[in-house]
Amino acid sequence: MKYLFLTLFFLTTQMAVSQDDLLSQIDTTDTNKTVVAAFKAMKIVNLESTKLASKKELYLVIAHRFASIKENIEGFFGLDNAITQIKFIYGVSDKLTLAAARSEQAYDFSAKYLLKSQVQDGFPVTLVGFNSLGFNNLLKQSNYPKMDFGDRFIYVTQLLVSRKWNEKLSLEVAPTYFHENFVINDSQSNSQFALGLGGRYKISKRVSINADYAAHLNRTSSSIYNNPLSVGVDIETGGHVFQMHFTNSQGIHEAGFLGNTTGDWSKGDVFFGFNLVRVF
Repeated sequence: MKYLFLTLFFLTTQMAVSQDDLLSQIDTTDTNKTVVAAFKAMKIVNLESTKLASKKELYLVIAHRFASIKENIEGFFGLDNAITQIKFIYGVSDKLTLAAARSEQAYDFSAKYLLKSQVQDGFPVTLVGFNSLGFNNLLKQSNYPKMDFGDRFIYVTQLLVSRKWNEKLSLEVAPTYFHENFVINDSQSNSQFALGLGGRYKISKRVSINADYAAHLNRTSSSIYNNPLSVGVDIETGGHVFQMHFTNSQGIHEAGFLGNTTGDWSKGDVFFGFNLVRVF
């Protein structure tokens, strides 16, 4: 899977970029021929995209993951035991976006910042940095009496590298480092590495097919977790984007899906979910 994405990313032939779309930012170039916003939403599915909020824009994101569809009628085909994340995103400037989120799994505070823009017939990719500080809500003092407050912290650093190849296809690579102060498996290193891969393909002016995948690079052999693979659809409806998808990760924050994905596509153990993005 990851080799297929890499091959597509580096070998696809570049085509012209032009078309007006969501919020007058998608699929356009400015007077300096800067390629703007290869993705409609802040996330491809689970993986952060290189899109940033414009200055003084406020986003409300509601991300919802139902339980595994493998539960059948006992769990109402996943409609029971859902997880919801509410997230606010604010554009401090056109190059800096700050966010705060909360779910049953974690509090999450993050910053995303533009390092370099893709330029038509110039610089070939967009470079964006992403850092987040998470607070693990799942660790309970009753289960781990010796746990310190600092054990709950999770740190994530990513370099997001995207390229918009034409008006339909955008691809992204995301080398990732994340550190969990507390890991349940003693043989798992607290410092972990992953390679995220994702893409978007437009099938109409307002609809695209999205997918992302993350390969964990130093997971211990005794781990029960899997690499996250997600496939979905983006629908743009005026002032918001509605993302529907299937994923083998119920975790929404970065460490949750990068390091602790429990589902297995081969066994039908996947989760239906959606991200609803509203811009103010």
